[in-house]
Amino acid sequence: MGDHLRKRRFDLGLRQVDVAKGLGVNKDTIRNWEVGRAAPALWQWPGIIRLLGYVPFEVAGDSLPLLQRLRTYRRARGLSQRKLARLLEVDESTLGHWEQERSRPNALHLARTHQLLCAPHDQQAR
Repeated sequence: MGDHLRKRRFDLGLRQVDVAKGLGVNKDTIRNWEVGRAAPALWQWPGIIRLLGYVPFEVAGDSLPLLQRLRTYRRARGLSQRKLARLLEVDESTLGHWEQERSRPNALHLARTHQLLCAPHDQQAR
């Protein structure tokens, strides 16, 4: 992610402090992300994705298993497990078990998950 962020910052002619201000962090955080010393928190991803103009990791597509797509969907939108569980109408611990691959969704929950992942972005809940 750091290389993506650094390239975009250079392309836009921004300093680390400019990016930091836009993302609500300090310039040391940006530097640490760019050199790979730290990773963004979940809540920071939506702002980073807006800055980049794309998602720097795979979110959808048949190349990822459904439950991995669900994890990346949640991460890309900065959703907690609790918020995503509400969207899917399941208990938070159930979603946690799915993400840890300790259990699998039943047919109804698979259908809800697929529907959420395949919905156009403007129809998806945040």
